[in-house]
Amino acid sequence: MTEFEEFNGIDSLRGKRIHFIGIGGAGMSGIARIMLSHGLQVSGSDVKESSVTENLRTMGAQIFVGHRAENIANVDLIVLSTAIAPENPERIAGEKAGTPLIARANALAILMSGKRSVAVAGTHGKTTTTSMLTVALQSAGCDPSFSIGGMINSSGTNAYAGSGDIFVAEADESDGSFLAYKPFGAIITNIELDHVDHFQDLDAIYALFVEFINSIQAGGFLVACGGDAGVQEVLSRITRTDIQIVTYGVGECDWSIDRILLSPTSSVARVAHHGKIMGELELVVPGEHNLLNALAALGAGHLLGIQSAQMTKGIGSFTGTRRRFEFKGEVHGIRVVDDYGHHPTEIRVTLETARNYVGEGRVIVLFQPHRYSRTQAFAQEFADALSLADELFLLEVYPASELPIPGVSSLLISQKMNPAHVHYQPSMVEAIESVTKEAKSGDLIITLGAGDVSSLAPVIISSLDSLADK
Repeated sequence: MTEFEEFNGIDSLRGKRIHFIGIGGAGMSGIARIMLSHGLQVSGSDVKESSVTENLRTMGAQIFVGHRAENIANVDLIVLSTAIAPENPERIAGEKAGTPLIARANALAILMSGKRSVAVAGTHGKTTTTSMLTVALQSAGCDPSFSIGGMINSSGTNAYAGSGDIFVAEADESDGSFLAYKPFGAIITNIELDHVDHFQDLDAIYALFVEFINSIQAGGFLVACGGDAGVQEVLSRITRTDIQIVTYGVGECDWSIDRILLSPTSSVARVAHHGKIMGELELVVPGEHNLLNALAALGAGHLLGIQSAQMTKGIGSFTGTRRRFEFKGEVHGIRVVDDYGHHPTEIRVTLETARNYVGEGRVIVLFQPHRYSRTQAFAQEFADALSLADELFLLEVYPASELPIPGVSSLLISQKMNPAHVHYQPSMVEAIESVTKEAKSGDLIITLGAGDVSSLAPVIISSLDSLADK
């Protein structure tokens, strides 16, 4: 990889052609979209056409289907994610030609340079918290730039070049690349063991987050969840005194919530700042976890100089992000929701929310584990969390970029659960048939996981329609 310090700010990219290997990915496409909005020359390749690549093409990007060495002819800078293998022909050609190659995170850092940037990090809740902060700042008239790992429901986009001086970015810790951002401010929602393909143990993750906090600009801020054990451990290791550190949570924190009221489709809590009652936080999305995400956004907005009343109003208008307990449809009383949860803690929170959402009905889950390494490391934890479902249908592991690990499959999870309520279904076709036959009016079906299981939700709705017509 090239040392990206030679590129400093958006103006350093003018007059250059920037090429993205894997431009259709969520993070890559967002960065490309912002560059195109700034009038930069952008090209990119992906293995197949999609609505994302088509949208980028209409914005002016040159899109190639398939990865070939000739795609990088006359390119000045190549952006690639860590998912791009060393043997990728465009990567090899770029290295041979001496074309600068930088990681996705470095490209985003260039765009964030010169802005009051806020990086939102944590094992869970990053996308939602980043989206809440973005929507609230938009509502307050700040017109922030943003780059998020998921689509905001209200705007239907995950990235935007705003006219304001604030840049909000989701910061992915999975490979440590978020150290490139060097933000003005940061949020840390929680810290747990994950990405076991990259981190040996929890202490390695703690060390990384200490580095992340130390990368915050002097005079900046950190908003951290005071009720999370992992965050508390990391904060205990911080010695710098040139940033403002603010905590949030339930209980004794700088920003706190109490009088929590959860309904199937909304959530309400009273907010206090340093013990002073600030009013109520009313959300149209369910779950205590979302109240905490909103509180983090509220704290960050306050440190950015935005009035709390404006932030609260904006957060209250937030309707969710794609794949985060996203309602997909209802057929004859059977509701279908899609969710990205792929870590045991996320799954537990999702299913607790689902239990409140469905009332007297059953929670039927179609789960696809993500990565062999995660399945191997957390098989028992997955089993415990998924036991909250009334009926569970297990798809085979979605490998992402991993090679299979001998002996590791979804059976590792099912073998640790009550066999009466778990069904191993490696065939997606058979899984859809089984789920739709199982569901009855009043039930909730959840497609759950970070792989391609999300594509099954509309098929399930169609299948339920077909069964209802018979």
